[in-house]
Amino acid sequence: MPRHPRIALVLAGGAITGGAFKVGGLKALDECLVGRKVTELDTYVGISAGGFLSVALAGGIGPDEIIGALEGSATTLEPLRPFDFYRPNVGEVLGRGLRFGAGCASWLPGVAGELLAALPGVPGALRPAAAELLKRPGWPHLERLLRDLLEQLAPRRPLPSPSALLPGGLFDNASLGRWLRRQLEHRGLPDDFAAFERATGRRLYISATELDTARPVVFGPHDSRGLRISQAVQASSALPGLMRPARFGGVDYVDGGVRRTADLEVAVNDGADLIICYNPFRPFLNDRRLSGPLADRGLPAILNQTFRALLHARLDMNLRSFVRDAGFRGDIVLIEARETDAQFFDLNPLMFWKRSEAIHHGLVSVRRTLLDGAAELGPVLARYGLEFSARVKGAPPEVGISKPRR
Repeated sequence: MPRHPRIALVLAGGAITGGAFKVGGLKALDECLVGRKVTELDTYVGISAGGFLSVALAGGIGPDEIIGALEGSATTLEPLRPFDFYRPNVGEVLGRGLRFGAGCASWLPGVAGELLAALPGVPGALRPAAAELLKRPGWPHLERLLRDLLEQLAPRRPLPSPSALLPGGLFDNASLGRWLRRQLEHRGLPDDFAAFERATGRRLYISATELDTARPVVFGPHDSRGLRISQAVQASSALPGLMRPARFGGVDYVDGGVRRTADLEVAVNDGADLIICYNPFRPFLNDRRLSGPLADRGLPAILNQTFRALLHARLDMNLRSFVRDAGFRGDIVLIEARETDAQFFDLNPLMFWKRSEAIHHGLVSVRRTLLDGAAELGPVLARYGLEFSARVKGAPPEVGISKPRR
Protein backbone atom coordinates (compact mmCIF):
# COMPACT_ATOMS: atom_id res chain seq x y z
CA MET A 1 0.00 0.00 0.00
CA PRO A 2 1.30 3.51 -0.81
CA ARG A 3 2.24 5.44 2.31
CA HIS A 4 -0.32 8.19 1.68
CA PRO A 5 -2.58 6.83 -1.06
CA ARG A 6 -4.69 9.25 -3.05
CA ILE A 7 -8.19 8.03 -3.79
CA ALA A 8 -10.23 9.50 -6.62
CA LEU A 9 -13.91 9.20 -7.44
CA VAL A 10 -14.64 9.52 -11.16
CA LEU A 11 -18.29 9.97 -12.11
CA ALA A 12 -19.51 9.58 -15.69
CA GLY A 13 -22.58 11.35 -17.04
CA GLY A 14 -26.09 10.01 -16.87
CA ALA A 15 -28.60 12.81 -17.52
CA ILE A 16 -31.43 12.94 -14.96
CA THR A 17 -32.40 9.34 -14.23
CA GLY A 18 -28.81 8.13 -14.75
CA GLY A 19 -27.64 10.74 -12.25
CA ALA A 20 -30.40 9.75 -9.83
CA PHE A 21 -29.47 6.07 -10.21
CA LYS A 22 -25.89 7.07 -9.44
CA VAL A 23 -26.92 8.91 -6.26
CA GLY A 24 -28.66 5.77 -5.01
CA GLY A 25 -25.55 3.74 -5.79
CA LEU A 26 -23.32 6.25 -4.01
CA LYS A 27 -25.50 5.91 -0.94
CA ALA A 28 -25.00 2.14 -1.10
CA LEU A 29 -21.23 2.59 -1.44
CA ASP A 30 -21.25 5.04 1.46
CA GLU A 31 -22.98 2.45 3.64
CA CYS A 32 -20.26 -0.08 2.87
CA LEU A 33 -17.26 2.14 3.63
CA VAL A 34 -16.23 2.03 7.27
CA GLY A 35 -14.48 5.06 8.76
CA ARG A 36 -14.34 7.04 5.52
CA LYS A 37 -17.24 8.27 3.42
CA VAL A 38 -17.66 9.14 -0.23
CA THR A 39 -17.45 12.80 0.79
CA GLU A 40 -13.98 12.27 2.30
CA LEU A 41 -11.90 11.17 -0.68
CA ASP A 42 -9.04 13.15 -2.23
CA THR A 43 -10.01 13.86 -5.82
CA TYR A 44 -13.37 14.20 -7.55
CA VAL A 45 -13.74 14.15 -11.33
CA GLY A 46 -17.11 14.56 -13.03
CA ILE A 47 -18.75 14.83 -16.43
CA SER A 48 -22.25 16.21 -16.98
CA ALA A 49 -24.53 14.84 -14.22
CA GLY A 50 -21.39 13.34 -12.70
CA GLY A 51 -19.92 16.84 -12.50
CA PHE A 52 -22.92 18.08 -10.56
CA LEU A 53 -22.58 15.19 -8.09
CA SER A 54 -18.81 15.63 -7.83
CA VAL A 55 -19.20 19.22 -6.66
CA ALA A 56 -21.69 18.17 -3.99
CA LEU A 57 -19.61 15.26 -2.69
CA ALA A 58 -16.36 17.22 -2.70
CA GLY A 59 -18.15 19.95 -0.76
CA GLY A 60 -19.20 17.51 1.95
CA ILE A 61 -22.79 17.12 0.75
CA GLY A 62 -23.56 13.43 1.15
CA PRO A 63 -25.88 11.18 -0.87
CA ASP A 64 -28.76 11.56 1.60
CA GLU A 65 -28.74 15.35 1.22
CA ILE A 66 -28.56 15.08 -2.57
CA ILE A 67 -31.47 12.65 -2.54
CA GLY A 68 -33.39 15.12 -0.40
CA ALA A 69 -32.75 17.89 -2.93
CA LEU A 70 -33.94 15.67 -5.79
CA GLU A 71 -37.05 14.55 -3.94
CA GLY A 72 -37.83 17.93 -2.36
CA SER A 73 -37.35 16.79 1.23
CA ALA A 74 -33.96 18.35 2.01
CA THR A 75 -33.69 20.83 4.86
CA THR A 76 -30.20 22.07 4.02
CA LEU A 77 -30.53 22.37 0.23
CA GLU A 78 -33.10 23.96 -2.05
CA PRO A 79 -35.22 21.39 -3.86
CA LEU A 80 -34.33 20.79 -7.48
CA ARG A 81 -37.43 21.56 -9.53
CA PRO A 82 -38.34 20.50 -13.06
CA PHE A 83 -37.92 24.13 -14.13
CA ASP A 84 -34.26 23.99 -13.05
CA PHE A 85 -33.71 21.35 -15.75
CA TYR A 86 -36.39 22.20 -18.30
CA ARG A 87 -36.26 25.98 -18.54
CA PRO A 88 -37.38 26.74 -22.11
CA ASN A 89 -34.81 28.47 -24.27
CA VAL A 90 -37.23 31.36 -24.85
CA GLY A 91 -34.66 34.13 -25.24
CA GLU A 92 -32.83 32.50 -28.12
CA VAL A 93 -36.05 31.36 -29.82
CA LEU A 94 -37.44 34.90 -29.77
CA GLY A 95 -34.13 36.38 -30.89
CA ARG A 96 -33.85 34.01 -33.84
CA GLY A 97 -37.47 34.63 -34.79
CA LEU A 98 -36.97 38.39 -34.78
CA ARG A 99 -33.78 38.13 -36.85
CA PHE A 100 -35.48 35.79 -39.33
CA GLY A 101 -38.47 38.09 -39.64
CA ALA A 102 -36.25 41.11 -40.16
CA GLY A 103 -34.23 39.22 -42.76
CA CYS A 104 -37.37 38.23 -44.67
CA ALA A 105 -38.77 41.76 -44.44
CA SER A 106 -35.62 43.25 -45.96
CA TRP A 107 -35.15 40.48 -48.52
CA LEU A 108 -38.10 41.30 -50.81
CA PRO A 109 -37.38 45.04 -51.21
CA GLY A 110 -33.71 44.26 -51.74
CA VAL A 111 -34.47 41.70 -54.43
CA ALA A 112 -36.91 44.07 -56.12
CA GLY A 113 -34.19 46.73 -56.25
CA GLU A 114 -31.71 44.25 -57.73
CA LEU A 115 -34.25 43.20 -60.38
CA LEU A 116 -34.97 46.77 -61.44
CA ALA A 117 -31.26 47.48 -61.67
CA ALA A 118 -30.64 44.33 -63.75
CA LEU A 119 -33.49 44.71 -66.27
CA PRO A 120 -31.77 47.22 -68.61
CA GLY A 121 -28.86 44.85 -69.17
CA VAL A 122 -30.94 41.73 -69.82
CA PRO A 123 -31.47 42.14 -73.62
CA GLY A 124 -27.78 42.59 -74.28
CA ALA A 125 -26.82 39.67 -72.07
CA LEU A 126 -29.30 37.34 -73.83
CA ARG A 127 -28.52 38.44 -77.38
CA PRO A 128 -25.79 35.81 -78.14
CA ALA A 129 -27.87 32.90 -76.83
CA ALA A 130 -31.02 34.13 -78.59
CA ALA A 131 -29.21 34.48 -81.90
CA GLU A 132 -27.77 30.96 -81.60
CA LEU A 133 -31.25 29.58 -80.85
CA LEU A 134 -32.78 31.29 -83.90
CA LYS A 135 -29.99 30.00 -86.11
CA ARG A 136 -30.12 26.42 -84.83
CA PRO A 137 -33.32 25.72 -82.89
CA GLY A 138 -32.99 22.92 -80.37
CA TRP A 139 -33.03 22.09 -76.67
CA PRO A 140 -29.30 22.75 -75.95
CA HIS A 141 -29.56 26.33 -77.22
CA LEU A 142 -32.90 26.92 -75.48
CA GLU A 143 -31.34 25.65 -72.28
CA ARG A 144 -28.47 28.09 -72.67
CA LEU A 145 -30.90 30.99 -73.18
CA LEU A 146 -32.90 30.06 -70.09
CA ARG A 147 -29.72 29.64 -68.06
CA ASP A 148 -28.49 33.10 -69.08
CA LEU A 149 -31.90 34.59 -68.27
CA LEU A 150 -31.87 33.00 -64.83
CA GLU A 151 -28.35 34.22 -64.24
CA GLN A 152 -29.40 37.78 -65.00
CA LEU A 153 -32.59 37.78 -62.94
CA ALA A 154 -31.75 35.48 -60.02
CA PRO A 155 -31.49 37.28 -56.67
CA ARG A 156 -27.94 37.90 -55.54
CA ARG A 157 -28.88 37.93 -51.86
CA PRO A 158 -29.95 34.56 -50.43
CA LEU A 159 -33.40 34.04 -48.97
CA PRO A 160 -33.15 33.60 -45.18
CA SER A 161 -33.18 29.86 -44.44
CA PRO A 162 -35.95 28.52 -42.18
CA SER A 163 -33.23 26.49 -40.43
CA ALA A 164 -32.11 29.79 -38.90
CA LEU A 165 -35.21 29.56 -36.71
CA LEU A 166 -33.93 26.45 -34.96
CA PRO A 167 -32.39 27.30 -31.56
CA GLY A 168 -29.16 25.84 -30.20
CA GLY A 169 -31.22 23.74 -27.79
CA LEU A 170 -34.76 23.33 -26.49
CA PHE A 171 -33.78 24.34 -22.96
CA ASP A 172 -31.32 26.65 -21.22
CA ASN A 173 -29.49 25.01 -18.29
CA ALA A 174 -28.21 28.32 -16.89
CA SER A 175 -30.83 27.86 -14.17
CA LEU A 176 -29.03 24.70 -13.02
CA GLY A 177 -25.79 26.64 -12.74
CA ARG A 178 -27.55 29.33 -10.70
CA TRP A 179 -29.05 26.69 -8.39
CA LEU A 180 -25.63 25.19 -7.75
CA ARG A 181 -24.10 28.61 -7.09
CA ARG A 182 -26.76 29.34 -4.46
CA GLN A 183 -26.11 26.02 -2.69
CA LEU A 184 -22.37 26.66 -2.57
CA GLU A 185 -22.99 30.10 -1.09
CA HIS A 186 -25.40 28.66 1.46
CA ARG A 187 -22.78 26.12 2.56
CA GLY A 188 -20.06 28.75 2.70
CA LEU A 189 -18.13 27.06 -0.12
CA PRO A 190 -16.22 29.06 -2.75
CA ASP A 191 -17.49 28.98 -6.32
CA ASP A 192 -13.86 28.92 -7.45
CA PHE A 193 -11.77 25.82 -8.09
CA ALA A 194 -8.55 26.91 -6.37
CA ALA A 195 -10.34 28.44 -3.39
CA PHE A 196 -12.56 25.37 -3.16
CA GLU A 197 -9.48 23.15 -2.80
CA ARG A 198 -8.05 25.40 -0.11
CA ALA A 199 -11.33 25.38 1.80
CA THR A 200 -12.06 21.63 1.57
CA GLY A 201 -8.66 20.03 1.03
CA ARG A 202 -10.14 18.16 -1.93
CA ARG A 203 -9.44 18.63 -5.63
CA LEU A 204 -12.31 19.01 -8.04
CA TYR A 205 -12.25 18.62 -11.81
CA ILE A 206 -15.12 19.11 -14.27
CA SER A 207 -14.93 18.15 -17.96
CA ALA A 208 -16.70 19.74 -20.92
CA THR A 209 -16.28 19.91 -24.69
CA GLU A 210 -15.38 23.08 -26.59
CA LEU A 211 -17.89 23.21 -29.43
CA ASP A 212 -15.91 25.09 -32.09
CA THR A 213 -12.83 22.87 -31.82
CA ALA A 214 -14.49 19.66 -30.50
CA ARG A 215 -11.65 19.45 -27.97
CA PRO A 216 -12.14 18.15 -24.44
CA VAL A 217 -11.63 20.75 -21.72
CA VAL A 218 -10.93 20.06 -18.04
CA PHE A 219 -11.67 22.77 -15.50
CA GLY A 220 -9.84 22.47 -12.21
CA PRO A 221 -7.72 24.18 -9.55
CA HIS A 222 -4.85 24.89 -11.95
CA ASP A 223 -6.84 25.76 -15.10
CA SER A 224 -10.38 27.00 -14.68
CA ARG A 225 -10.19 29.20 -17.82
CA GLY A 226 -11.80 31.89 -15.73
CA LEU A 227 -14.96 29.86 -15.11
CA ARG A 228 -16.59 29.42 -11.74
CA ILE A 229 -17.46 25.92 -10.57
CA SER A 230 -21.16 26.48 -11.23
CA GLN A 231 -20.38 27.68 -14.76
CA ALA A 232 -18.17 24.65 -15.42
CA VAL A 233 -21.00 22.32 -14.37
CA GLN A 234 -23.38 24.22 -16.63
CA ALA A 235 -20.92 23.82 -19.52
CA SER A 236 -20.36 20.14 -18.78
CA SER A 237 -24.09 19.34 -18.70
CA ALA A 238 -25.16 21.21 -21.86
CA LEU A 239 -26.43 18.13 -23.69
CA PRO A 240 -26.41 18.94 -27.45
CA GLY A 241 -29.85 19.37 -28.93
CA LEU A 242 -31.57 19.39 -25.57
CA MET A 243 -29.63 22.25 -23.95
CA ARG A 244 -28.23 25.29 -25.70
CA PRO A 245 -24.42 25.49 -25.59
CA ALA A 246 -23.09 27.33 -22.55
CA ARG A 247 -21.17 30.42 -23.67
CA PHE A 248 -18.55 31.88 -21.35
CA GLY A 249 -15.82 34.30 -22.35
CA GLY A 250 -16.82 34.02 -26.01
CA VAL A 251 -16.37 30.21 -26.00
CA ASP A 252 -19.23 27.75 -26.46
CA TYR A 253 -19.20 24.54 -24.43
CA VAL A 254 -21.31 21.39 -24.64
CA ASP A 255 -21.60 18.21 -22.60
CA GLY A 256 -18.29 16.64 -21.58
CA GLY A 257 -19.66 13.23 -22.54
CA VAL A 258 -19.40 14.18 -26.21
CA ARG A 259 -15.68 13.38 -26.09
CA ARG A 260 -15.25 11.15 -23.04
CA THR A 261 -17.39 8.75 -21.05
CA ALA A 262 -15.34 9.15 -17.87
CA ASP A 263 -12.18 11.20 -17.30
CA LEU A 264 -9.87 8.56 -15.87
CA GLU A 265 -6.81 10.37 -17.26
CA VAL A 266 -7.53 13.37 -15.06
CA ALA A 267 -7.49 11.24 -11.91
CA VAL A 268 -4.31 9.44 -12.98
CA ASN A 269 -2.55 12.72 -13.82
CA ASP A 270 -3.63 14.05 -10.44
CA GLY A 271 -1.66 11.25 -8.81
CA ALA A 272 -4.51 8.95 -7.79
CA ASP A 273 -3.47 5.49 -6.60
CA LEU A 274 -7.01 4.10 -6.40
CA ILE A 275 -9.74 5.24 -8.79
CA ILE A 276 -13.37 4.37 -8.16
CA CYS A 277 -15.21 4.95 -11.43
CA TYR A 278 -18.99 4.92 -11.50
CA ASN A 279 -20.65 4.59 -14.91
CA PRO A 280 -24.44 4.14 -14.89
CA PHE A 281 -24.89 3.31 -18.57
CA ARG A 282 -23.83 0.05 -20.17
CA PRO A 283 -25.35 -1.98 -23.03
CA PHE A 284 -28.36 -4.05 -22.08
CA LEU A 285 -28.03 -7.83 -22.46
CA ASN A 286 -31.46 -8.59 -23.86
CA ASP A 287 -32.98 -12.07 -23.70
CA ARG A 288 -35.04 -12.31 -26.88
CA ARG A 289 -36.81 -15.40 -25.58
CA LEU A 290 -38.28 -13.46 -22.66
CA SER A 291 -38.93 -9.98 -24.03
CA GLY A 292 -38.49 -10.25 -27.79
CA PRO A 293 -36.01 -8.35 -29.98
CA LEU A 294 -35.10 -4.80 -28.98
CA ALA A 295 -35.80 -3.65 -32.54
CA ASP A 296 -39.46 -4.56 -32.09
CA ARG A 297 -39.74 -1.92 -29.34
CA GLY A 298 -39.12 0.83 -31.85
CA LEU A 299 -36.67 3.68 -32.31
CA PRO A 300 -36.32 4.72 -28.63
CA ALA A 301 -35.05 1.26 -27.61
CA ILE A 302 -32.69 1.11 -30.59
CA LEU A 303 -31.20 4.53 -29.83
CA ASN A 304 -30.99 3.72 -26.13
CA GLN A 305 -28.97 0.58 -26.77
CA THR A 306 -26.79 2.28 -29.38
CA PHE A 307 -26.07 5.23 -27.09
CA ARG A 308 -25.13 2.92 -24.23
CA ALA A 309 -22.90 0.79 -26.47
CA LEU A 310 -20.99 3.82 -27.75
CA LEU A 311 -20.41 5.20 -24.26
CA HIS A 312 -19.33 1.84 -22.88
CA ALA A 313 -17.00 1.07 -25.78
CA ARG A 314 -15.11 4.32 -25.16
CA LEU A 315 -14.85 3.59 -21.46
CA ASP A 316 -13.63 0.06 -22.13
CA MET A 317 -10.89 1.34 -24.46
CA ASN A 318 -9.88 3.87 -21.82
CA LEU A 319 -9.64 1.18 -19.14
CA ARG A 320 -7.60 -1.10 -21.38
CA SER A 321 -5.13 1.70 -22.04
CA PHE A 322 -4.32 1.84 -18.32
CA VAL A 323 -3.95 -1.93 -18.10
CA ARG A 324 -1.16 -1.59 -20.69
CA ASP A 325 0.31 1.55 -19.11
CA ALA A 326 3.40 0.59 -17.11
CA GLY A 327 3.45 4.07 -15.58
CA PHE A 328 0.20 3.56 -13.72
CA ARG A 329 0.70 1.27 -10.72
CA GLY A 330 -2.65 1.67 -9.05
CA ASP A 331 -6.09 0.09 -9.32
CA ILE A 332 -9.33 1.08 -10.99
CA VAL A 333 -12.61 -0.17 -9.59
CA LEU A 334 -15.50 0.08 -12.03
CA ILE A 335 -19.06 0.20 -10.70
CA GLU A 336 -21.86 -0.16 -13.23
CA ALA A 337 -25.48 -1.14 -13.52
CA ARG A 338 -26.05 -4.83 -14.18
CA GLU A 339 -26.14 -5.61 -17.89
CA THR A 340 -29.41 -7.54 -17.44
CA ASP A 341 -31.10 -4.64 -15.61
CA ALA A 342 -34.22 -4.27 -17.75
CA GLN A 343 -35.84 -1.80 -15.35
CA PHE A 344 -32.98 0.67 -15.60
CA PHE A 345 -32.75 0.19 -19.37
CA ASP A 346 -36.40 1.20 -19.70
CA LEU A 347 -35.94 4.41 -17.68
CA ASN A 348 -35.77 7.39 -20.03
CA PRO A 349 -32.63 9.37 -19.06
CA LEU A 350 -34.53 12.68 -19.32
CA MET A 351 -37.61 11.85 -17.23
CA PHE A 352 -37.39 14.09 -14.17
CA TRP A 353 -40.52 12.55 -12.69
CA LYS A 354 -38.79 9.13 -12.60
CA ARG A 355 -35.95 10.34 -10.39
CA SER A 356 -37.23 8.75 -7.15
CA GLU A 357 -37.66 5.42 -8.90
CA ALA A 358 -34.12 5.70 -10.31
CA ILE A 359 -32.67 6.58 -6.88
CA HIS A 360 -34.31 3.60 -5.19
CA HIS A 361 -33.33 1.26 -7.99
CA GLY A 362 -29.72 2.45 -7.92
CA LEU A 363 -29.58 1.95 -4.15
CA VAL A 364 -30.95 -1.60 -4.27
CA SER A 365 -29.00 -2.63 -7.37
CA VAL A 366 -25.61 -1.37 -6.18
CA ARG A 367 -26.15 -2.75 -2.68
CA ARG A 368 -26.55 -6.19 -4.21
CA THR A 369 -23.61 -5.64 -6.49
CA LEU A 370 -21.29 -4.54 -3.67
CA LEU A 371 -22.22 -7.41 -1.38
CA ASP A 372 -21.66 -10.11 -3.94
CA GLY A 373 -18.44 -8.46 -5.13
CA ALA A 374 -17.13 -8.04 -1.58
CA ALA A 375 -14.68 -10.94 -1.76
CA GLU A 376 -12.97 -9.33 -4.73
CA LEU A 377 -13.51 -5.68 -3.88
CA GLY A 378 -12.67 -5.69 -0.15
CA PRO A 379 -8.98 -6.67 -0.45
CA VAL A 380 -8.42 -4.10 -3.23
CA LEU A 381 -9.86 -1.27 -1.15
CA ALA A 382 -7.95 -2.47 1.91
CA ARG A 383 -4.66 -1.92 0.06
CA TYR A 384 -5.51 1.78 0.11
CA GLY A 385 -6.67 2.00 3.69
CA LEU A 386 -10.40 1.62 3.02
CA GLU A 387 -12.36 -0.82 5.16
CA PHE A 388 -15.24 -2.39 3.28
CA SER A 389 -18.28 -4.00 4.88
CA ALA A 390 -21.23 -4.87 2.65
CA ARG A 391 -24.48 -5.23 4.54
CA VAL A 392 -27.32 -6.19 2.24
CA LYS A 393 -27.75 -9.50 0.48
CA GLY A 394 -28.29 -9.25 -3.23
CA ALA A 395 -27.69 -10.37 -6.75
CA PRO A 396 -24.62 -11.65 -8.68
CA PRO A 397 -21.52 -9.42 -8.63
CA GLU A 398 -21.11 -6.69 -11.18
CA VAL A 399 -18.20 -4.78 -9.63
CA GLY A 400 -15.13 -5.30 -11.78
CA ILE A 401 -11.52 -4.70 -10.87
CA SER A 402 -10.43 -3.40 -14.23
CA LYS A 403 -6.78 -2.70 -13.42
CA PRO A 404 -5.01 -5.32 -11.27
CA ARG A 405 -2.31 -4.18 -8.91
CA ARG A 406 1.10 -4.89 -10.37
